[in-house]
Amino acid sequence: MEPVQLNHLLIATRAVSAGLANALADEKAGFTRVCTDSRTLQPGDLFWALRGTKYDGHNFVNEAIRRGAVACVVERDCPLELTGPRVIVDDTRRALGDFARWYRRRWETLVIGVTGSVGKTTTREMIHAVLSAEHAGKQSHGNYNNEIGLPLSLLELTAGDEFAVYEMGAARIGDIRELCDIACPEAGVITRIGQAHLETFGSISNVYQGKGELLEALPKNGFAVVTGDDPVMWSIAGRAACPVIFVGEQTENDVRATDVDFRPGRLQFTVDRRKYELNVPARHYLTAALCALAVAREVGMQPAAIAEGFSRFVGQPGRCTVEQADSCTVIDDTYNANPLSMQAACLALSTWPSQGHKLFVVGDMLELGRESQACHEALGAHVAASSVDRLLAFGENAQHVSHGALHAGMRPHVVAECHELESLLTVLDCWVEPGDVVLVKGSRGMRMERVVHWLKQRKNYRSHENKIPATARAVA
Repeated sequence: MEPVQLNHLLIATRAVSAGLANALADEKAGFTRVCTDSRTLQPGDLFWALRGTKYDGHNFVNEAIRRGAVACVVERDCPLELTGPRVIVDDTRRALGDFARWYRRRWETLVIGVTGSVGKTTTREMIHAVLSAEHAGKQSHGNYNNEIGLPLSLLELTAGDEFAVYEMGAARIGDIRELCDIACPEAGVITRIGQAHLETFGSISNVYQGKGELLEALPKNGFAVVTGDDPVMWSIAGRAACPVIFVGEQTENDVRATDVDFRPGRLQFTVDRRKYELNVPARHYLTAALCALAVAREVGMQPAAIAEGFSRFVGQPGRCTVEQADSCTVIDDTYNANPLSMQAACLALSTWPSQGHKLFVVGDMLELGRESQACHEALGAHVAASSVDRLLAFGENAQHVSHGALHAGMRPHVVAECHELESLLTVLDCWVEPGDVVLVKGSRGMRMERVVHWLKQRKNYRSHENKIPATARAVA
């Protein structure tokens, strides 16, 4: 973050001050870092007191002052007795967005927004890797994709950044519009769209409506990249005032991949007679690669530089990470899950070469609302139609997954459902054999990474019983 004067902060947030008279008298008084956690605060930081579901930052304002905060941003109606220099606003969360918007407009950085139902993080990381081959830039960290994370990411911009690519998450109509109002993106990328956050969006049509708000926010001199293999995207592309670039494998796309060849750890494809190669664990990374390629070409990068950028890409843990564990192969895809990403994971597993069985361990897909049962049954049917040997469903919706699989013809003795973690691990201990491939996936709230950790430590595991406990059910 470049230095910001305290008086500019007051202007950007329409705030009043308390205990800042001396600091404001010094025109150079300011800060270079915003901190929302008093435990990590360093002397000279600005502390921003945010209210959350579990914690209220106002409870730590006095601690922040003791640690050397230059000032604290607090809410006007805070009932606590606060001391020290303070910047007083009506709503600290809204004020953070206001300040980030003001700060972003100081720079001519090309801001790229990325949204969609699946692949947002991978696409954002791949765009950053490719553009970094020739340009200096930043990207949002981790899951910093909401009304708090996005502003904090924007505040890391510096004068030397030529581009910045930010992930934008949404759970309801209007969320993307609000994030775009803060980030002012000049380019937008929409990955694949599917049934995600239906509990709050209400319907798949609302998901398209909400994600499409990114297109509406782009300026006429900007550009958008969307997945052209989805026919619905062609119908909503008209919402953009700027050029829209379609990517995919079908003939009508502007950036079209041909000669696609995937083998574990290597993806090859051709665009306009130029062959590209990436070190990735699944074929569905192709969509992210095409989006990154389209963005890179739009900013003037040549094929050789784009290929160099692809070689820089390194996937993050929990997104189809492949590891060897006690004589079996574990594919860790535990970061999150929805129906579309589950289908992609199932395809990755079914096409994975194996000397043994292919086991799919699926945790519940959350936030699907009224469509939850139907989506879980459809998942089971999809697994049954694939080349997956065994299915282990875990969670409150396990029975719906197993029902869908059995109804679609999967044999009962290769389907099991569990409602407790210990039961799941016991079934796995009975099922997993040398040479098997196990793919583990579920929504973030299911904490399916626990299963991956157990598989990696399995040789140290000792079951107290040699039978499946009553809380697990082999469907027969």
